[in-house]
Amino acid sequence: MQPQVPLAMSLHLAPATALPQGPADTVVILPAGTTSLPPEAPMLPEAAQRYADEQLAAENKLFAVNLYTHRLYVVVANEKKSADLTAEQLRRSGHQLHAKLMAAKVKALHILDLTSDKSGALPLAEGLYLTAYQFEGYKTDEKSKKPAELEHVHLVGVPEADVQQLENLLQGVTLARDLVNMPQNKLTATDFAEQMSAAGERAGFTTETLDFAHIESLRMGGLLAVNQGSPEPPTFTIMEWKPEGAQNPKPYVLVGKGVVYDTGGLSLKPTPAGMDTMKCDMAGAAAMVGVMYALAKNNVPLHVVALIPATDNRPGGNAFAPGDVITMHSGLTVEVLNTDAEGRLILADALSFAKKYQPELVIDAATLTGSAARAIGKEGIVAMGTADEDVMQALAQAGRRTHERIVEFPLWDEYAEHIKSDIADINNLGKAEAGAISAGKFLERFTEGYPWIHLDIAAPAYLTAPDSYRGKHGTGTAVRLIYNFLIARTNSK
Repeated sequence: MQPQVPLAMSLHLAPATALPQGPADTVVILPAGTTSLPPEAPMLPEAAQRYADEQLAAENKLFAVNLYTHRLYVVVANEKKSADLTAEQLRRSGHQLHAKLMAAKVKALHILDLTSDKSGALPLAEGLYLTAYQFEGYKTDEKSKKPAELEHVHLVGVPEADVQQLENLLQGVTLARDLVNMPQNKLTATDFAEQMSAAGERAGFTTETLDFAHIESLRMGGLLAVNQGSPEPPTFTIMEWKPEGAQNPKPYVLVGKGVVYDTGGLSLKPTPAGMDTMKCDMAGAAAMVGVMYALAKNNVPLHVVALIPATDNRPGGNAFAPGDVITMHSGLTVEVLNTDAEGRLILADALSFAKKYQPELVIDAATLTGSAARAIGKEGIVAMGTADEDVMQALAQAGRRTHERIVEFPLWDEYAEHIKSDIADINNLGKAEAGAISAGKFLERFTEGYPWIHLDIAAPAYLTAPDSYRGKHGTGTAVRLIYNFLIARTNSK
């Protein structure tokens, strides 16, 4: 058994009723257009006050005033078209501020929000927290093991419940990042199931893991086929959060693609810019673990189930091959035209299995297609599905609130032609064009009886270069989006 993923963050968020009496490193958030430091800000010596006013008059949006015993940092909110964009600007300011705090070796910071609606402290802290994330990794030198200097961020005047809920959500994001960043020799399908169980014990949700024999008895032909070339057995993990007083009589069901490593199988990927990053092919599953963690830690009054089919995809001696026909859990037959289109096969079995819960809604997330990545890049998430328009709009609103924005693609009937097979019910590849849509159209065949949304997170889930507070490598994409969407469902009931 691999050791459980630690929640490695040394940074903690906490509420504060007021600034300390003595010297304290503090950041003040000022409204857009501020040209001089207001009287509500910490008092400064005359020279320092003059310097701050000069910086504000010059429209400097982020600067520090060095008072030798401590520092005052100033962040000016930008005038944006919407509150959502203003919040995103403050997250990015949190990222920029973090670099200054690290350079000054600040251990504790107080955030004082002087904007008119007092809505700036939480997004600024969010950007700081996510920027501070570091994957513990496997380095053995002392410098790499040393925790970061910044340990505490105190949000002045923010209710304790709001601060705790944010930290629990961000712990869910960092948990997802940790899981994505683990290499495949540290995270087999069995290891992944154990990590989910450990996360459930910490947060309070239940887990059940189905082994090979159970998966075989359920005739999950997609998961079994993808696993054929692997020396490691597959797993199918069921996570469930069902608190007393749950508001929804029918559960929300989350499904995450859990390909812990994808070689492409016999349709082998190239190594450079291909196979070498494929430990991230379980990012959809990792996101669902993060969502479940946050829901349970925050005692959200919703019944939610998450289904995680997990395996690696290898070209071993018994590997499934192009031309094979497999029978899925639903009974549909699939002609395999490419073994590197494996994610949809394991998702399809999970989506079919989800029907037993008579769900209110099913959402799946997957690093599914390069087509989605090429269409909109790392800036967004491709979405499609059969859910009502008001549900899709609610998800889009959650995307704007979290800046994990979705772009809805069509699932027109004509796209069914892309996955027709001469010898089976459907094929697993589609055509050269509209690849993200044909993958969604494939999944749609396994979602009868309930509304469904598919999220293709192929581009933003894993970044090869740093991007503001999302960082480098695993980003935890879709955790904040789905959690925010579900929270809004509780508020609307």
